[in-house]
Formats: sequence, structure tokens, C-alpha cells
Amino acid sequence: MSAERILIVDDGKENRDFIVEYVLKPNGFEALIARDGMEGLQMARQHHPDLILLDLQMPQMNGLEVLQAMRAEQLEIPVILMTFHGSEEIAIDVYRLGVKDYVKKPYTVEEMYDAIQRSLSESRLRREKELLTERLIRANAEMNQRVRELGVLYNVGKSVTALMNMQDLLGRVVEAAAQLTSCEEVSLYLVSDNDELVCKAIRRQSEQRTHALDEIRDDPLAIQAIHALAPVVMSAQEISEARRINPSAPSAAMATPLVLANQAVGALVVKNLSLEARIFTRHDAGLLSALSDYAAIAYENASHYEALGRRKEDEKNSIRQAFERFVAPSIVDRVLTDPNAIELGGVRREITAFFADLRGYTTFSEKAPPEQVVELLNEYFSLAADVIFSHEGTLDKFLGDAVMALFNTPTSQPDHVLRAVQTAIDLQRRVTEANDERGGGLRFGIGLHVGDAVVGYVGAAQAMNYTAIGDTVNIAQRVQEVAQAGQILVTEAFAKRISDQVHMRQLGKLPIRGRAEGVMVFEIKGIK
Repeated sequence: MSAERILIVDDGKENRDFIVEYVLKPNGFEALIARDGMEGLQMARQHHPDLILLDLQMPQMNGLEVLQAMRAEQLEIPVILMTFHGSEEIAIDVYRLGVKDYVKKPYTVEEMYDAIQRSLSESRLRREKELLTERLIRANAEMNQRVRELGVLYNVGKSVTALMNMQDLLGRVVEAAAQLTSCEEVSLYLVSDNDELVCKAIRRQSEQRTHALDEIRDDPLAIQAIHALAPVVMSAQEISEARRINPSAPSAAMATPLVLANQAVGALVVKNLSLEARIFTRHDAGLLSALSDYAAIAYENASHYEALGRRKEDEKNSIRQAFERFVAPSIVDRVLTDPNAIELGGVRREITAFFADLRGYTTFSEKAPPEQVVELLNEYFSLAADVIFSHEGTLDKFLGDAVMALFNTPTSQPDHVLRAVQTAIDLQRRVTEANDERGGGLRFGIGLHVGDAVVGYVGAAQAMNYTAIGDTVNIAQRVQEVAQAGQILVTEAFAKRISDQVHMRQLGKLPIRGRAEGVMVFEIKGIK
């Protein structure tokens, strides 16, 4: 795999050299350099790098102007903005213009490397998805080609090649061989990975049924056809000599190989055992050879079909395992049923952000043994996860002794605001019940807010997280910070959406960390 190209657009030589020498080169990235915004835009058009590290303040064109030009030209390249001057307002503006991350100078090597990995994860996922799609398209095209080819085969060949189940296919091939040659016995052999001849099916006229087998056998006629890659018919002289040595030897026999890409994958052997039975002719060999060709193609199709089925099932299980770490099982089932219900990568949408933090945990952890702290924390987290999943919320992450959840993502939930309130009420009720049973004293303080955010995969190829980024998330977390144990606090925007469905009281404007002005906060008392 070729190195990912990263374009550095910065008028500061010292910063450019630092990134190249200490971040990009040691980690195998290919560096492209632009000394101002105009040059950076030209190089982005020309090279279309995997990622752009963009300074905000530059001569000729500043960072915002470069982003605006890229959006106008539909240059969809991930961007990390670098600046000494940062604020939430700037962050929102640049995120709207497609920026994937925001790094303040001065930064450490680790900070820049982590930001690069987070921003590249989306493009890596997109490339992997495109490669997988191409492989599936090619596989489907190959199967369609096989179907078109089989359309011109004999009727008996059509009945054979229509089967995709391997066991049914082998049985049908044996039945077709018996019908075509009017023989008394048919055996179908496949060559194993160890080059052993394995009899997979046999049919005898006297029994009028096909037996499925899996036996290693030494059939000289089948081996001869496989080595010759051509039909083999026992002559009258060979039959006479064989019967002189062994009176129970067949009175007639022939074999044809199943050939794929000039390699035998098996053989069909037909025999007549009674003396009055007819001798096989070259015409019989031609018919059996045609059936062997059909059988070989059908065998390849069935093998591909089974392999494709296993691959699709493996992919489905991988997706399920990844999603079930943070999404309710019912949502996982819905997404797997309809893959279009979820979009990979970052998208802007309205969400409800849910934060719940354990009150009293710090004091408890200072006094209790670490083992008891971990056990208790896991109990509360398990309870929170159960409640969140029961309302089809997306469990985003655990933050110390806090839980972050999202609603209305990855699938749409028209009632996501009410779902979040019900989740909060149920969580407080369940915690109270659990505390009554075991005598615990910890409670959650909960904060909720509704608004737009950018949601999608964030992280690195080795560790990804489906999360939300934006002011909506920040406000919800800040509101949670002022909630007391057992309280459910919501913002004014949130309260307006459910004022006719819940009992609540206005607490007024409360000071919120990181904001000059307070935020109007309401306490939820219950569902009407």
C-alpha cells in the first residue's frame, strides 16, 4: 500500500519543518508543502492529497478562504485546521466547511499524529468499502457470465447447473450421468486438497437412489482420466483382460474428468456390471464429457456461491459485533436489514445528547479498595447501558464515571427527544431500586440537550468510535455538570420540544462552565 499523502499549507517554515520531520516522515506519510493558501489550493487541485493540514492565517488566501474555494470546487479532502487563535465559533464555521479536526498551536507530536489518524480514518473506511464493493461486483459479474453460458447447455445440463447447494448438485450430477448413459453404476469423485481421490456420491441401478459419501478410494479409471485431462473408455480387450483376472470386474466402464482452468477437480465414472449390458461408445463418452463440463462449471459456481455466502456472513457478523458495542441490538438488526439506513463517515444531523454522571463516586473511590470501585462502577454502567439500549439509544462512550449516549442516530427517531427523557427517568428509577436492594448511595446527575451535530466514525483504524461532535454535545455535558444527584436537567431548547408531555420546573439561568452567559435550565419531574 502506498504512503498516504498529506499536504501542509502554512506560511511558517518552522511549523512546516516540524510537522514533516517529527510527524510525517517517522510515520511513513508522504509530505507535500505549500507556503500560502493560493499555492495550497493549487496543489490540492493537482495532487488531491489524502489529508490537508491548513493554517488559518496566511497571506494571499487565509484558511477560511481556502476552505470556501475547496467547497465551491467540490474538492472533498479531509482538512485539519491549525491556528493560534481558536474559539467555538471558529470551530463551528470550519466544521461547516468540511474540516475534520481543529488543532491549536503550539501542539505536540502526539496531538498532531492523533488528529491525523482521526481524520484519515474516514477516507480509509471509504476506500475499504469501495474495494469491497468492487470485489462483490466482479464476483456477481462472474456469476452472471456463468449463468449466460449455462443458458446454451443441454436440458440435463441446465437442471444440474441450476443448483447452488453442493450436496444437491453432486447428487443431481450422478442422476444425470445415469440418465444419459443408461449405466448400472455411477460414481462421482473430487480431488481433495491433499490430492486424494474422494468419492462424494454413488448411484446403483439396482437401488434406484443416490448415496452421499465422503470416502477416499483408489479408482484407476478415475485417476487415469484425471491425469490425461480427457475421457477414458475401456476397450473390449481391456475389459476381457480385467474380467479374466477378476470375474466381478465391470463389463463396460468409462471416466471423464471435471476440468477447470486445465486442472482436474474430479471425475465421473460410469460402469455396467452385467454381461448382457452394452459396451460404452465414444458417443457415450462425448455425452458424459459434456455433462462433466457442466458439472465442473456448476461445481465452481456452487463453490463460489458458498464462499461468497460465507464471506457475506462473516462481514455481516463483523459489522454486528462492531455495532453492538455501542448500538442497541434492535438498531443493529435494522441497519443490517437496510444498509442504506446508515451512512459511513461524518454527517450533520439533529441529535439528542445524553450525559449521566455518578454523584458521590469520587468520595467513594477514595475510601474503597480498587477492586470494589471497579465492581461497583461496572454495575452502574451495566444498568445504564441496559436502560439506554431498551429505548434504542446509541451508547457512545464511558467517560470516567460518566455515560454519554445519543438519540436519533445512526437511524432516525422522530421521537428522539421524548426517548431521551424516558431513558433518563427510567435510569433514575432503576438506580433507586438497585440502591434499595444493595444499600448503595450513588445516583446519577443527568443533562440533556437537542440540536445539530456532526456524527460519524472518529478514531483510528485500530480503534474506532461512532460519536457526535459539536456544540450540542458540549452544552449537554455542561448542563449535566450542574445537575445534582437524582436530577434530570434540560436546556430551554429541549424543554420547548416536550413541554406538553412532561412535568418540569424552571430553575432559571445557571452558570455553565466555558460560557460567559448562563443557560436557561429546566428540571424534569416526570412524564405527564
